[in-house]
Amino acid sequence: MADSTDSSNNLRSGIIDFTAGSLGGVAVVYVGQPLDTVKVKMQTFPHLYKGMYDCLKQTLRNDGVIRGLYAGTTPAIMANVAENSVLFAAYGYCQKFVCRITGVESVEQLSAVGNASAGFLAAFFSSFTLCPTELIKCQLQAMREVNIQGSQTAVKVTPLQLTQQIFKQYGIQGLFRGLVPTIMREMPGYFFFFGGYEGTRELLAKPGQSKDDIGFLRTMAAGAVGGLVLWTVIFPTDVIKSRVQISNKSQKFLTVGYEIVKKEGVLALYNGLKPTLVRTIPATAALFVVYEYSKKFMHKSFGD
Repeated sequence: MADSTDSSNNLRSGIIDFTAGSLGGVAVVYVGQPLDTVKVKMQTFPHLYKGMYDCLKQTLRNDGVIRGLYAGTTPAIMANVAENSVLFAAYGYCQKFVCRITGVESVEQLSAVGNASAGFLAAFFSSFTLCPTELIKCQLQAMREVNIQGSQTAVKVTPLQLTQQIFKQYGIQGLFRGLVPTIMREMPGYFFFFGGYEGTRELLAKPGQSKDDIGFLRTMAAGAVGGLVLWTVIFPTDVIKSRVQISNKSQKFLTVGYEIVKKEGVLALYNGLKPTLVRTIPATAALFVVYEYSKKFMHKSFGD
């Protein structure tokens, strides 16, 4: 009887984490999409732009807000909902797994390193849902620049048409181009993401106060710290992943990294870092506030 109660509680917690992660994923896109578009353009075609403001200005002038800065919003929402729902659901289960192997009694007692390790494991699972949707998002965001390089006229393509085109040309494996760099980016990245977030929540909690009760603004600050640490650590991998995903040929991760460094120098691996860090502060703050507060609300509503 106790076992069935435990498994039903685990399932309910998983569903709540999954739903709260989905809502957080939507918030991230609407807050951060314009600067994410700038980041992808600067990563993939650095020679076309003098910097963040130039890229922003040119995108607005050439394509406007919706077709320019919010290009790829539909797959971005799909990518973020897919990633964050699976990530946060897996994170909850991985926290329990880390508790079991380290002998910690409850998830609330896990250290920042314990939470970081749970994030590291959870990211493996979310990479499989993220890779296909992020591939479509990157290709839509850099479509104008790809057409310029190939001396072609820009053609308006919907996310569904692009997905069908890739599937027809390359099969299912075409949608998973960049899976290895995605996993290599996500797993260490989310170690630092959740470690930074949980560690900052502990630091911001007053003596005797639970980190779950630190309030709205401090939760936002902890989320922003998690995002800044994540992107600073994983950015070179993200640049390589973006290049792999917008190219129409199968390329090895290390080969692409080596080519970038050889032809453009080490600093090319940090192209687009500025708009990413500017974007991540409000975006990850929004993610964690929506996640934590919707999770609290659902736990209360379902009688936990």
